[in-house]
Amino acid sequence: MTDAPANDAAEPTEDEVFEQKAVRLAKRERLLAERADAAGGPYPVAVPVTTTIPVLRARFGDLEAGAETGETAGVAGRVVFSRNTGKLCFASLQAGDGSRIQAMVSLASVGDDSLQAWKDLVDLGDHVFVSGEVISSRRGELSIMVSEWTIAAKAVLPLPNLHGELSEESRVRSRFLDLIVRDRARETVLARAKVNQSLRRTFTEREFVEVETPMLQVQHGGASARPFTTHSNAFDTELYLRIAPELFLKRAVVGGIDRVYEINRNFRNEGADSTHSPEFAMLEAYQAYSDYNGIADLTQTLIQDAAIAVAGSTTVTWADGTEYDLGGEWDRISMYDSLSAAAGREITPDTTLEALRALGAEHEVDAPPHETHGKWVEELWEHFVKPGLTRPTFVMDFPVDTSPLVREHRSIAGVVEKWDLYVRGFELATGYSELVDPVIQRHRFTEQAKLAARGDDEAMPIDEEFLRALEHGMPPTGGMGMGIDRLLMAITGLGIRETILFPLVK
Repeated sequence: MTDAPANDAAEPTEDEVFEQKAVRLAKRERLLAERADAAGGPYPVAVPVTTTIPVLRARFGDLEAGAETGETAGVAGRVVFSRNTGKLCFASLQAGDGSRIQAMVSLASVGDDSLQAWKDLVDLGDHVFVSGEVISSRRGELSIMVSEWTIAAKAVLPLPNLHGELSEESRVRSRFLDLIVRDRARETVLARAKVNQSLRRTFTEREFVEVETPMLQVQHGGASARPFTTHSNAFDTELYLRIAPELFLKRAVVGGIDRVYEINRNFRNEGADSTHSPEFAMLEAYQAYSDYNGIADLTQTLIQDAAIAVAGSTTVTWADGTEYDLGGEWDRISMYDSLSAAAGREITPDTTLEALRALGAEHEVDAPPHETHGKWVEELWEHFVKPGLTRPTFVMDFPVDTSPLVREHRSIAGVVEKWDLYVRGFELATGYSELVDPVIQRHRFTEQAKLAARGDDEAMPIDEEFLRALEHGMPPTGGMGMGIDRLLMAITGLGIRETILFPLVK
């Protein structure tokens, strides 16, 4: 038997959908009229399944052609192929994981009325329950020789062609169809679950505590980003959807939870592209008595463990077939040193803004908004160095004015102990030796407030509650943040809209 739909069109036209829906609605009405008892109708409350399609495939997948088991099973699945002949009908039933089993509905097993009802009422896309002996067909296909059947849920809209390609727009807007028709979509959902399980397992092995922090906040902070705003009727005040959980997680460290992490949603009212989404899943973690070197080691372990959980190895295969090695020790390079080497001139924390502007103009690098020394250095680094990174690489030691929550470098003036991790050419994670001095932190917040007054929508406000927590003493701490969606991108090679199950679309 060949799993091929009768209609070869990639997707039905609007007129065809309208006609098919009318026919299917008429079948729904017939089911309501003929099978109005509690167990019947187009949408019964339950069907008597005894096992699942994946379980049957695991148990009997190696049956020889024509073999019988003598075992009766009741399973349900979605009809994704149907072929009706005179006295024998075939259908492929698909489970949620994509596994399939053949249903064989014969005149000898179900009788004339039931066979005719199958022909009249069952369409592609319907969920159907079948019960009968588990066998292997003459062509060696695992099958149920049906002795009884019922519709479990009537589909009133047709499925797209299972052998055609949904457009990217259709896959994103109608992810439920994508999950039905495309193995890769289901595999990505499972890969994401494995990644999250792996992250939690690695943290648990290192005695980290998972917590939850507020999504609605009275002021935004923890990152340089433009927030979403909303209004609370109960408190009659403007609130912000959080851009990062950082300031609350640090409060937990002040309170004595020395190893803490959170996996949850962040919201940033910014652009959307192949690596950015306004709503995204984020991991943040903080470890007392560590620093940005220790937290880099932890991050490398988290990512390598996740790759092994999904791919069975630190060498992953992307969607386009490319292999990418996430194993071994990853490179660590200095932002200023790598920029100086690539630009062919020395650039240090003392390089003037005018000199950086001149270098940018020479190489047609656009000026960053609300220019500062640090923003120019990062813009120039992205132009000169970022395109040449191929291996996973920690880029270390950032300008102080772009990292207001980070400790100054212990030996290099004008930079902070921060790294960004680049994988596949995009930023995957960032880590810090956290700033724990409340006096310096207040000064940094004040400088950010000045930027906000000049119109920088991404600048942080002064957070007095966070400062009060710091004033009670926060131990030396290393911290990191990593996008879960981007971690999936690094492991699977997919774009961000593919790694998010239901991405935001207009």
